[in-house]
Amino acid sequence: MKTLRRRRKENKTDYKARLSMLKSEKPRLIIRKTNRYIIAQIVESHIAQDKVLFGASTQDLLEKGWPKENTGSLKSRPAAYLLGLLIAKKAKGKIKEAILDLGLQRNVPGSRLYAVVKGAIDGGLSIPHSAESLPSSDLINSNEKLQKAFNSVKEKI
Repeated sequence: MKTLRRRRKENKTDYKARLSMLKSEKPRLIIRKTNRYIIAQIVESHIAQDKVLFGASTQDLLEKGWPKENTGSLKSRPAAYLLGLLIAKKAKGKIKEAILDLGLQRNVPGSRLYAVVKGAIDGGLSIPHSAESLPSSDLINSNEKLQKAFNSVKEKI
């Protein structure tokens, strides 16, 4: 019987997927969800050592004009899309392409995670993806309460 590595037992690392990403030698766009925020980082690996080049969280949208009374919506699709735009703006000129790393999170087409990818692509990053997995613009702007905040923050980014 094969013993599992510690991080795999703790449901933190998929070593097979990680190895294939490391072999590509491209920077990774890592997206993670917490209970309150969504976090995105662009990471480069050298000799199995990860180095974070750029990072952002939906919490950063508060500085860009996201209303403080809507802090509960910082994990919504509109906030995720803006996070993608923000990370792409930070990486503009330095990183041209990246590969997507969702980790052990569920791969649901049209989800908040893919809203981050859509924002990063619209921001200028080249990320290999399937067009069917990205949420439509109507789905991102479907929340009428957040539409005004979404448009104002998008202009500031």
